[in-house]
Order: sequence, then structure tokens, then C-alpha cells
Amino acid sequence: MNLRQVRKKIKSVTNVKKITKAMQLVSAIKMKKAQAMAIEGKPYQQHIEEIIKEITPKIDPSFSSLVSQTIDRDKKLKILSIVISTNKGLCGSFNFNLLRYIIKNSDLKITDFVVIGKKASLLSKFGANIIADYTTAMPVSNVSAIFEFALKHFIDGSYDRVFVFYNEFISTLKSEPMKTTLLPVSLSLDKNPKDHAPIQKAYEYSIEPSPEQIIDSLLKSFVEEKIRYAVIQSEAGEHSSRMIAMKSATDNATEVIFNLTSMRNKIRQEKITSELLDMITAKESVESN
Repeated sequence: MNLRQVRKKIKSVTNVKKITKAMQLVSAIKMKKAQAMAIEGKPYQQHIEEIIKEITPKIDPSFSSLVSQTIDRDKKLKILSIVISTNKGLCGSFNFNLLRYIIKNSDLKITDFVVIGKKASLLSKFGANIIADYTTAMPVSNVSAIFEFALKHFIDGSYDRVFVFYNEFISTLKSEPMKTTLLPVSLSLDKNPKDHAPIQKAYEYSIEPSPEQIIDSLLKSFVEEKIRYAVIQSEAGEHSSRMIAMKSATDNATEVIFNLTSMRNKIRQEKITSELLDMITAKESVESN
């Protein structure tokens, strides 16, 4: 590699470094906003879920079409899965980990998929059946439409189970693929793994005007919020992963520039030394003649 080629590579890598640095800063700003939404919404989601799990075992399943107590094990299930991914790449293994988790935890023969995000369409390469694509620049705006689609097909019996797959935001450095059941709403409380007995709660809830009038609409709002929560968590994890990936790319570019600069200096020194040797040789040759 000659001096001109090294200089050209240094210039190219420097331009790439500027781009990755700018993307890192943009992702950092978006990450702070998305993380704030994810962190603020998590306590509400956890608390409302605890309340729903307390209420549903005590109500009549006929009050809502979203509730199911029994599972017909002889019937072959038909499943609908909602997958939340990103529209853009350059976010490390964020989407890859999610797709690998979905393939591992899904039976593609009996599952249809609704995707949010362009990267989720890669499931079709693994033989998955994608029946709807709600990809937009702002996924939160389509939450209601996605819920209505899933609810309609669940109520008419097209699907027996509805799940959502997404990356849950854990911290800036970590996002974890998750699978959450949306429909039907379970009537069973969480079990204590130590004694396998229901966890006792010290709360009594009074439902007004009556369970028959509000349970169905309450559960529909609850399921819709679970989808919205998954979208918000996924966005927070996406921007965090992209910021980390761009920071790593910027650091690597800095290292490459340092190595190329050292190579350039070495080539220049060799060239100067070679020219000096030629001058000295020519001078000695003239003097000897």
C-alpha cells in the first residue's frame, strides 16, 4: 500500500466516523425520551396487571368475550402473534435476538404473524405466514388498529391465542426478548414457586356500577395498553442498542484512523530515508569520479 492509498483510506474512515458519531448523538437524544416513557409506564402497567389478575378470577367468564377459563386440549390451536421490531438497522443484535427467540418459541405451522417494523418481515424467509403489516414511522399510532384486528379475529374464532413478541427494555446496555399473552385474558393468579399456592392479596375491590357493565370494556383497554406498552419498551431498547452500536463503530473508526496514521508516517519515513540514501549515493558517486 502506497502513501496515496493510505491517505485516501484515512479520509474515508474519517468521513465514516463523522456519520457514526452523528448517529450516536441522535440516538442518545431519542434514547433519553424513549427510556423516560418506558420507565414511567412500567409501574402503572405492573400495578394494573396485578389488579386485573385479582379481579378476573372472581368474575363470571360470560361477562366478557376476552376471558377464557378452559382449554380444549383436543383441538388444534390456531395462534396469532404480533411481532414488534425496528424499521431501521444499525442497532447491533437487537432484531436478530428477537427473531431467533420467535423461531425458538413459536410453531410456525399453526401461527400467523402481524408485524410492526420492516425488520420483522424477515420472518417470511423462515417460512412464517405474515398476514398483516402495520409498519409506520410512529408505531404507537397504530396500536388501536392492531388491537381491533386481533380482537376481531379472536372473537370470531379465527385464532385461539394471541401473543405479542417484543424486546423489553432492561437497561441502556440490555434488552431482552419477551413473549406475552394478550388473549384470552387469564383467569388464574400467579403461582408461588415455593409452595405452588396462589399468592394471597390483602385488597378487596368494589366494582361500580356492576361487573357486567364495565368488565368487558376494562379488559379491552387493558389488552390494548399491553400492546402499547410493548411498543414503547421496544422503542426504548432500539434507541439504546443503536446508540451503543454507533459508539462502538465510532471507537473502532478512531482505532483504524490511528493505525492508518501510524502506517502513513512509517511510509513517509521510509520514503524520506530512501530519498536521502539516493542523494548520498549520487553525491559519493560524483565525488569519486
